[in-house]
Amino acid sequence: MKPDGVLFSNGPGDPSAVPYAVETVKEIIGKVPAFGICMGHHLLGLALGGKTFKMKFGHHGGNHPVRNLCSGHVEISAQNHNYAVDSSSLPEGVEVTHVNLNDGSCAGLAYPAQNIMSIQYHPEASPGPHDSDYAFREFIQLMKKVK
Repeated sequence: MKPDGVLFSNGPGDPSAVPYAVETVKEIIGKVPAFGICMGHHLLGLALGGKTFKMKFGHHGGNHPVRNLCSGHVEISAQNHNYAVDSSSLPEGVEVTHVNLNDGSCAGLAYPAQNIMSIQYHPEASPGPHDSDYAFREFIQLMKKVK
């Protein structure tokens, strides 16, 4: 199998409880473009050497404001998670791309050197806000660029 890219999707629970998934992510990153959503975002953060933590109050619902640091735009996002990536634990070269405006938590990452992007929230949520559905187009463009 030779995929153009890999999407690490969402899922429930504590990302540190699935070390086998982190190892799988480590085997894939750097070989093809990767895009993480929610749990996939956590797994990419861990695979890159970062840490995750349990939030005091998780994010649940379809009304969470997130700032896209690249464009400056504020997006309303659908979220459903109790863990977050600790942005201070990320290695050099990994960029925080999105921040939750309610609590300042890391809501997106990019690691251009390895063609990686991820977001904490759900651009696929439907019904729900569609402010962030551009992320899928960005991933398609990333795969085309690398191909």
